Amino acid sequence: MSESRFSSSSTRQQRRAKQQDIENPSATTEGNIMRTSDISSVAAEAAGALISTSGEKEIAGGSSGFGGISAMGLKVLILLAVQNSSKNLLMRYVMKEKPDFLSSAAVIGSECTKLTLSLFYILFIEKNSFGSIIQYFKDDWKNTLLVSVPASAYNLQMTLEYIALANLDAAMFSVLVQTKLVFTATFSVIFLGKKLKYIQVISLILLTLGVMLCNMKVGNDNQNNNSNMKGILATLGIAVSSGFASVYTEKVIKAQRKNSPVMTSGGGQHSLAYTQVQLACMSLVTIGIYACIMDFRRILEFGLFHNFNGMAFLTVFNSAIGGLIVASVLKHADSVLKGYATAISVIGTGLLSMVLFGTQLHGIYFMGIINVIIAVLLYNGKNLDHYMCS
Repeated sequence: MSESRFSSSSTRQQRRAKQQDIENPSATTEGNIMRTSDISSVAAEAAGALISTSGEKEIAGGSSGFGGISAMGLKVLILLAVQNSSKNLLMRYVMKEKPDFLSSAAVIGSECTKLTLSLFYILFIEKNSFGSIIQYFKDDWKNTLLVSVPASAYNLQMTLEYIALANLDAAMFSVLVQTKLVFTATFSVIFLGKKLKYIQVISLILLTLGVMLCNMKVGNDNQNNNSNMKGILATLGIAVSSGFASVYTEKVIKAQRKNSPVMTSGGGQHSLAYTQVQLACMSLVTIGIYACIMDFRRILEFGLFHNFNGMAFLTVFNSAIGGLIVASVLKHADSVLKGYATAISVIGTGLLSMVLFGTQLHGIYFMGIINVIIAVLLYNGKNLDHYMCS
């Protein structure tokens, strides 16, 4: 009897489901689209270098707090962690001997690479015309001017990265640069009027303590003190610039685009490639002005890429490709997953720095790195007010 009741109940549910599909076929279609987007791989998106439109859902971390990362989320997590670690290690390898080339040339090379790849994506992958790019600039001219501020901040960060990694080992840099959380939170409170949760305040205190522990030296290292201080100041400059750019983008540019979104002729949204072209163009303008003012005589005498070797060009290419890949997958990464990626990259950079460069990491450093990792995870975590046992 119970089996027959269950069977009849199941049959009624199937009939109701079929009836709902007939009445609302879009629901079934939407479900199929959602499943298809889960199957698509990050490698395919990375091969295209850019991802289109912001209408796709954020799937990487889900809403399950620290657990439940999907297969897609795991791919994004690995990609972000590997890219972040490899960038720091490669740049440290190139800058360790303090080569004599212009950092402004490196930034120009990176932005030209981004611009070229983004134009290629629009023209040959999306098969849009060059006129669509010009029209985008015309329609979004206000944001094009506003974008010059974060573009300048990004140029400053890139320039300071070369200075920092010429004077600090990659392990120390990867930890110290996490202070951008402190500056982003501070600017958010000041300019956006945001309120921090208790857990976020605790995480920022832990982060500060962790950075202080990582910077403590065992024994006398007076010989490298001046070099280390220069690297520390450069890294803190990166953190301040990153925090300001994040808050500025949220307060000014996102608000502007929300009030007056730029649409295609067909009524859809432009792909991320158009934004990358916009950013690259403004970055080239601002870094070009800087190079003309600060490095003009040297460029005239020796050329822009004087003393650039193969490894230096590799850092430029790696920064450009890495930037595009990260931009393309970040829409798939929620704050929890980005916190995981940061923690993994900090650990990976420290361990690989020991193996590849013979960096000596003492016990206090590892105490500090634990603090930093916990701080990052706490600051970006969700559902932290839930009981551990319920």
